[in-house]
Amino acid sequence: MKASELHQKDQAALNQELTDLLKAQFGLRMQLATQQLTNTSQLKKVRRDIARVRTVLTEKANQK
Repeated sequence: MKASELHQKDQAALNQELTDLLKAQFGLRMQLATQQLTNTSQLKKVRRDIARVRTVLTEKANQK
């Protein structure tokens, strides 16, 4: 997900996106622990998406 797409969303949508990403990260970590995850780069992508969403949320909070 691109940061420009995130900037267009409101705070409620960003919080929902963050919740979804955290659930996805948990699922991927469980797959990794049980050796079911074959594409470990997914963890990196989800982790960076979480950071992007949190950054945009912080930027929006500081603007107010």
